[in-house]
Amino acid sequence: MKNAIDSNSTLPVIGRILMAAIFLISGIGKLMAPEMTIGYIDAMGLPFPTLGYVLAIAVEVGGGLQLILGYNTRTTALLLAAFSIITGLVFHHALGDQNQMIHLLKNFAMAGGLLQVAAFGAGAFSIDNRRASNTLARLA
Repeated sequence: MKNAIDSNSTLPVIGRILMAAIFLISGIGKLMAPEMTIGYIDAMGLPFPTLGYVLAIAVEVGGGLQLILGYNTRTTALLLAAFSIITGLVFHHALGDQNQMIHLLKNFAMAGGLLQVAAFGAGAFSIDNRRASNTLARLA
């Protein structure tokens, strides 16, 4: 029985770290190549590419870190799921190109995993759980 309890505690944090990795790596990549990223956003015909660049970094890096820490996890997961779907549709809509189709499906799969996090929460090893425990302790 102890193994089931341990996996129920550790699997959510491992899942959050694995899902956050793609956002953090992507956000850091954007930080390292601002001109290329802004040019790509502009090439897609989106307005205000520099603003889009800044917002993408904020969502990817900020959201990735919050997801790892388990801070405001349900809201963060919903935001990242929406970001994944929107960016998939905007940047990977050339469905005749197999590579673009794979990227679109990857974005949808990430959104699906993030919706699971939004539905079930951060798990035991998270700031959210710690805050809830502190609140319950104060009420007792």
